[in-house]
Amino acid sequence: MDAAQSQTPELTPRRIAAFMVMVFGMFMAILDIQIVSASLTDIQAGLSASSDEISWVQTSYLIAEVIMIPLSGFLARLMSTRILFSIAAAGFTLSSFLCATSSSIEEMILWRGLQGFLGGGMIPAVFAAAYTVFPPSKRAIVSPMIGLVATLAPTVGPTVGGYLSHAFSWHWLFLVNVIPGIGVTIGAWMMIDFDKPEWKLFDKFDWIGLGALAAFLGALEYVLEEGPSNEWLHDEVVAILSVVMVVGCVVTFYRAFTRDEPLVDFSAFSNANFAVGSVFSFVMGIGLYGLTYLYPLYLAQIRGYDSLQIGETVFVSGMAMFFTAPLAGVLSQKLDLRVMLLLGFVGFGVSTWMLTGMTDQWDFRELLLPQVLRGMSLMICMVPINNLSLGTLPPEKIKGASGLYNLMRNLGGAVGLAIINTILTNRQVLHYERLSEDITWSNPEAMRQIGIMTQNLEAHGVHGAAASTGALAQMASRLHGQAAVMSFIDIFVLISVVFGGLAIMALLMKKPPEGKAVDAH
Repeated sequence: MDAAQSQTPELTPRRIAAFMVMVFGMFMAILDIQIVSASLTDIQAGLSASSDEISWVQTSYLIAEVIMIPLSGFLARLMSTRILFSIAAAGFTLSSFLCATSSSIEEMILWRGLQGFLGGGMIPAVFAAAYTVFPPSKRAIVSPMIGLVATLAPTVGPTVGGYLSHAFSWHWLFLVNVIPGIGVTIGAWMMIDFDKPEWKLFDKFDWIGLGALAAFLGALEYVLEEGPSNEWLHDEVVAILSVVMVVGCVVTFYRAFTRDEPLVDFSAFSNANFAVGSVFSFVMGIGLYGLTYLYPLYLAQIRGYDSLQIGETVFVSGMAMFFTAPLAGVLSQKLDLRVMLLLGFVGFGVSTWMLTGMTDQWDFRELLLPQVLRGMSLMICMVPINNLSLGTLPPEKIKGASGLYNLMRNLGGAVGLAIINTILTNRQVLHYERLSEDITWSNPEAMRQIGIMTQNLEAHGVHGAAASTGALAQMASRLHGQAAVMSFIDIFVLISVVFGGLAIMALLMKKPPEGKAVDAH
């Protein structure tokens, strides 16, 4: 314990200010994952991109970010938190400006990849600082803060992006980072003094491990992004990259366990709390990014909302998180963190179960309570997951562990989205086929509905066979819409079951020490 105390830097006002600067930098990096999601059509039109190309504006960012996040632990030890964070913030700001000035989709994809890679260098550093700079007695304040940023930023991303592109232009999705990014860069360089660089580690830098890590995580992210829409291994590129992913994975783990100074240190997984907490972080990624994707998708596809209307509808989840953060901090001092985690998971499961009664007429009013409960539950989950996972690790392990911990959340989101898209597509086809089976000449209700549609068309000047054909087309469209809603409900049922089943696992974790320095147990 004395060793841990000696490695914990003294908490000063300057270090608190430096931490706040880092938190803001992390907010920008996580926000930019989703900020383009509601405005891709605007970017597509502005750059004359195809529908296949435009998805890479988001995919390139995600691939680059997941490569950098686990690498950041080693780089923070090599360079120090100050140098790594300052370089990452400066590069993120410059690449944001270059994104805004892109004149082709190829340029945009390149700069978005660079933006994601550098943004990924800021995120784990904040978690590491929170659990090395601040004593356990201050975690009731610090943990809700980083939990709020990690959950709020992707949730409000579509809202912020929709507003900027609607009120100004898509260029402002990236220009909005420039002035704050300059401030974060200067602040980080001037104030961060948590640790010193270990330049001798450069001689032990594992270049082969870096290539394997990039191949493994880059190919994994591509397969998860493109697989659902390309019938997985039936697509040649997805099949080839699946092989690259497996080879990269094997080499990455081999290098990690056979070198004295591996790029990615997996030894933190020997801590039971960190291992279970990483599973929870993975599941939180499914819930966080999955629902952030599903709400706008439903509102756009079923309700026909534009980006601004979608942003206004889903904003309540972010507001619920914001107002729950102080409550989560208080509860973390009053309740056993495992009970708090249990309540959060159950609340999230209930919020998605409430969506299983969805119809194609649901809008803001019907979605309000599920969104509020989801936002509150995310915050109540995030604080104990952070504390239980990272709060029992020795200080020298936290830099590497925070990268793995954040990687698990992002991979959870990527895996969750791939599963969601696959289920949505397959179940919608299945539901449509089943609904179509009931539309026969022997079904009086179906004939009555088609008759009403035919009469409406005739009233608008369409007669004869054209009216009958038009009525059948309207009925098919209605069935497609109903099948889509039913496939959304299937996803909500599945997420509810996952969160309900995992809630009990919270009781398997050990409670971290309180009010004292963290030891190595």
